[in-house]
Amino acid sequence: MLKDVYTLADLRNWTQVTADATPPLRLAVFGDPIAHSKSPQMLNAALEKCGIEACYIRLQIMPEELPEALRLLSPAGFIGVNLTIPHKQAALSLLDEVDGHAQKIGAVNTVAIGEGKLSGYNTDGPGLVRAIRSEFGVDIRDLRVMVLGAGGGAGRAISVQCAIEGCERLVLVNRTVEKAQALAREIEPYFKGPHLGGPVARLESLPLESAQLKFQLQNTDLVINATSMGMKLSDPSPLPASILLPHLMVFDTIYTAARTPLLRAADEAGARGVNGFSMLLHQGALAFEIWFNREAPVEVMRAALPGNA
Repeated sequence: MLKDVYTLADLRNWTQVTADATPPLRLAVFGDPIAHSKSPQMLNAALEKCGIEACYIRLQIMPEELPEALRLLSPAGFIGVNLTIPHKQAALSLLDEVDGHAQKIGAVNTVAIGEGKLSGYNTDGPGLVRAIRSEFGVDIRDLRVMVLGAGGGAGRAISVQCAIEGCERLVLVNRTVEKAQALAREIEPYFKGPHLGGPVARLESLPLESAQLKFQLQNTDLVINATSMGMKLSDPSPLPASILLPHLMVFDTIYTAARTPLLRAADEAGARGVNGFSMLLHQGALAFEIWFNREAPVEVMRAALPGNA
């Protein structure tokens, strides 16, 4: 019988722990915490649809356990794993190779295992691009984008992806503004292309509490929340409804069936808002394509996400 969550102790004795598992447990998501992850439902639906004899499970791995856990994957017969908080950056130095895109992002969320090697990738940014196209029918490269929580983690990955895509404008917002400023300096070369000048700079950074936010939103098409504000429904919205505008598209990377505080604020302002289920979906689809070199059954995966609106 499958466990909801496996641990490093299980991984150390994988042959014995999974002796009766059918199909074999060959894919996983590492995280701390991890019990909330909805990736198994989504990816197991894809595996079943494609007739692949493998099962995807959750592994509770603490930060100090990551090096050993990664070393045990190949001997245990794993095909690949996803990495979530807090492992995405730590894994960079622990893998045999990391693709150029993940190196630019500075984080890994997908590991492929083959011939005894661990290869790292990042599907956060590309998954976001697919999600925006799917939800709003537009491409990031044509938009003026504001990223909330641009200092690290998913916010950094999203911001770098926006730069790579050549978005029209990018505003980096972070509670610790120095982190946003450092990222802005890093990606500044992407914004020196042949775009027409305008009344505002193409790349800016400012603190989350800035009085400039209202003005910046007047020159923004898409707001992306990559902060943790909204994980609890009692959280305040990172942006109040009073400064949101009806023309805005609002994408909250938090995935929950209930409307997050930011999405409720967007509703109040008459703006279009969607949650992070679509990003989770497309990140997972891209990981599936990396592992199996075939197109993922996206609609089957979408239908399997619990609580997906």
